[in-house]
Amino acid sequence: MSNGVIVELQRNSTNCAKVVEDIVKLEKKIFPKHESLARFFDEELKKKNSGLLFLDLDGEVVGYVMYSWPSSLYATIAKLAVKENYRRQGHGEALLKAAIEKCRTRNIQRIGLHVDPLRTAAVTLYKKLGFQVDSLIQGYYSADRDAYRMHKLK
Repeated sequence: MSNGVIVELQRNSTNCAKVVEDIVKLEKKIFPKHESLARFFDEELKKKNSGLLFLDLDGEVVGYVMYSWPSSLYATIAKLAVKENYRRQGHGEALLKAAIEKCRTRNIQRIGLHVDPLRTAAVTLYKKLGFQVDSLIQGYYSADRDAYRMHKLK
């Protein structure tokens, strides 16, 4: 990974609005409308026990990971995305590792996520970092799109 810096989004920071705007644009571009959090991004960020890390590369937001921990036992990776022209450079892995580390500091025992089995690069990354497939959930994203439910133990 080149000179990028992973930053935790702070709601009161001077660049918060700009970062959120960049992430919403990225969200709209990468995810189908019914999977996108773009319309609800502010509400998601205001939720208690949630966090967002983003990768700043020379002032440009090139990726982000959103996660939450509903309890001290369990966390969820809600979103992980990297701009298309920055993929396969280790950015997604760095973001995911940073989110896992944030969860570890909260002593969370299990981290879960859902992923489309057809997103082989994502599935490969998750497995590389210790996530295991629990089950296949048919129709998770839409009638014709399934998801793997995956987890990683502390």
